[in-house]
Amino acid sequence: MQSYALTVDKFLDHAAKWRGEREVVTAGGGRISYAALRERSNLLSGALAHLGLEFGDRLATLAWNTQHHLELYYATMGAGLVCHTLNPRLPPAQLAAMVNEAEDEVIAVAANLSPLLDEILPLCPGLRGVILMDGGEVGEGRPAVDTWTLEALLESHGRAVTWGDFAEETPAGLCYTSGTTGRPKGVLYTHRSNYLHTLRALQADAIALTGEDSLLVAVPMFHANGWGLPFAAPAVGAKLVLPGRQADGASLTELMRREGVTIAAGVQTVWLGVVEHLDATGGDLPDLKRVLIGGSSCPEALIRRLEDRLGARVQTSWGMTELSPVGVIAPPNAPAGAQRASGRPPMGLDLKLTGADGIALPQQRGVVGHLKVKGASVVDRYFKADADVLDEEGYFDTGDLARLDEAGNLTLCGRSKDLIKSGGEWINPADIEDIVGRHPQVVQAAVIARQHPRWGERPVLIVEALPGADLDPRELIDALRGQVADWQLPDLVIQVAAMPLAATGKIDKNRLRADYGTEGAAGDGARLGEPRPDDAPGS
Repeated sequence: MQSYALTVDKFLDHAAKWRGEREVVTAGGGRISYAALRERSNLLSGALAHLGLEFGDRLATLAWNTQHHLELYYATMGAGLVCHTLNPRLPPAQLAAMVNEAEDEVIAVAANLSPLLDEILPLCPGLRGVILMDGGEVGEGRPAVDTWTLEALLESHGRAVTWGDFAEETPAGLCYTSGTTGRPKGVLYTHRSNYLHTLRALQADAIALTGEDSLLVAVPMFHANGWGLPFAAPAVGAKLVLPGRQADGASLTELMRREGVTIAAGVQTVWLGVVEHLDATGGDLPDLKRVLIGGSSCPEALIRRLEDRLGARVQTSWGMTELSPVGVIAPPNAPAGAQRASGRPPMGLDLKLTGADGIALPQQRGVVGHLKVKGASVVDRYFKADADVLDEEGYFDTGDLARLDEAGNLTLCGRSKDLIKSGGEWINPADIEDIVGRHPQVVQAAVIARQHPRWGERPVLIVEALPGADLDPRELIDALRGQVADWQLPDLVIQVAAMPLAATGKIDKNRLRADYGTEGAAGDGARLGEPRPDDAPGS
């Protein structure tokens, strides 16, 4: 058989040749065909070579979901460079540390992120070039750094180059974890891993994207390959709709209506904003068929609300930066009762549950265990690490607790590090969050540990309610009675106006612990008293 390297440039080549007229649309007026985008991206590869970037060098991007960002994805990867996507919601010092560890030589920056760039540059002596995207202009103040606008660079030095003339194991992208479980760690994707991840995501029981779809990518392209959708859309020639920086409900609703979006992907807070906008203004989204959500577990009541108001099917999913990132996803036609699960693993990813000792549980269905994964798009070792992070069978420990039902549907049961040890016994916050999340007036729920002089730790329940709702703490506790042990009931219920979110859109439990994890911490709540002696943990 032919030797045909699995390199990601082939996705855009395919789209340009066979679906060349299909469009990539950016909010604010940008509109380009796949054929034209492929030509610009290839010329941009030649322009990057003019800047002195050579095979294997790394280019950082600090940008939103735009045409220019997509062009840089393919211009770097197609030429054998590494595209290092940075999260602009992180603090400058943290971004600079990533740039320095990655040894990035050039950084491409969205025009409206220039102030952030100016904070990063003094901390990154290895950066020798800046590309301003999305209409930016070269200004004063960066004399030590060669600065270009993307259009000027293309016009002056763009030239056609050969794409994909290297091994499929060549590194293609670099993304850092969110740091919610410690210091952010780099995950270096290869062309092969991205290619196989794309084929896995496109399966009929997964994202099931087709060339007739109009896909809105509201998940940031700087976060774990944008869920792989910048590869999946051109792979099938789907229309690709990019929202830029504007991810509010009003902006997304108008964009989705105008571009006839049939499938939309993003974290649940994005779709909550769309629903609230529709409730306030009326109207609907007649073309929308499916909404893909990931990030934090989505409460059942919120799923029902989204489906009822959007008139679309909600597909739940779970993934990690280390998985490229799709892990499991609910099939498009999954029974409604299965929606509380995150989904099933598409072909190409294997799962196993182990005990705390790392030994596989003899019974894999209907029990809670530590979730480990294995596959062609799963991390082997972190960027610049000395050793791999796999067990003796080649599985990666996700740090999650999970359960598999008899049909193979995965339900996350919380992070192992989030378990609360009270009186020598463990409390799983995810069990409480799942039950409270079913309350029709609860938007999001989180449970954290609070220090306690007698029991060591006690659970605190923090909830965000629907706009205008004033939740009764006793009602929430009553909903838990009989479903968890009395000694596991939270001592305190705190209602917040808005749940704090981490840079990836997930609930920021580190922030919640800082605000509410100690006696005398900020926030008001309804104190529900000490557990009775006969209800004490371990009794």
